[in-house]
Amino acid sequence: MTPAWYDAQYNNRARIPGHPAILAHWAQASADALARHPDMVEACYGSHPRERLDVFPARAAGSPVFVYFHGGYWRALDKRDQSFVAPPLVAAGALVVLPDYALCPAVRIEHIVLQTVQALRWVHRHAARWGGDPDRIVVAGHSAGGHLATMLLACRWQAVDAALPADLVKAALSISGLYELEPLRHAPFLAGDLGLTAESALKLSPAAMPAPGGQLATVVGGDESEEFLRQADLIARAWGPQVVTASERPPGRNHMDVLHELSDPLSRTHALALELLGLGR
Repeated sequence: MTPAWYDAQYNNRARIPGHPAILAHWAQASADALARHPDMVEACYGSHPRERLDVFPARAAGSPVFVYFHGGYWRALDKRDQSFVAPPLVAAGALVVLPDYALCPAVRIEHIVLQTVQALRWVHRHAARWGGDPDRIVVAGHSAGGHLATMLLACRWQAVDAALPADLVKAALSISGLYELEPLRHAPFLAGDLGLTAESALKLSPAAMPAPGGQLATVVGGDESEEFLRQADLIARAWGPQVVTASERPPGRNHMDVLHELSDPLSRTHALALELLGLGR
């Protein structure tokens, strides 16, 4: 395949003419979400300026914990750009945490993955303070955030800290996630910022890893590129039905507006999140 083909498959803003309106919607919906939750707390999980997270407290003690990572191809966006995902999940009975992380090209994806590991260790230690149950943690993310959530499901937690439970992350919800990073090395609009090598792309590809414990649900918009559809099929084959227990394709959704499904209490994606949290109706 040519470099132009890879760009056409993975450059989602170029594929979606209406993306400025979607970004504007995210900004307004996130501002509204923060206004409705004056109890939201920002905390540090590390010393880097972007090692911060927003905590939307649960309404009751012992609630399941939903940790959501924003996308942006590891090089753009911020936790506050997608705050709108939090209120419907809080209303359904969860503690919701949105971490930030450093961005490429200032750091490499390997560094970002390690930051997310530290964020989850922080969540496990501190969730109870805001009503969360540290034994009921579900991770989620969109696009690059879906990749990070999937990596966290595969993390060997006791190699990080012997005091952590091996199953710290019980389940993951990956929306339009990336599970094989080799194609991104060949997309000119991304390659320079990401700095992937053949070795690092393989090392950072969940589909090349042994199937973990826990449960993964994937969602990809029905109108996404052939490559994003293939990526979802790939992880389902690689990890098998015992791990990948749901693979949804909402019709008519593109790579960006598919995220709106998570904040829609009537959608299958929102229902999947609640099922993974143990809050299914």
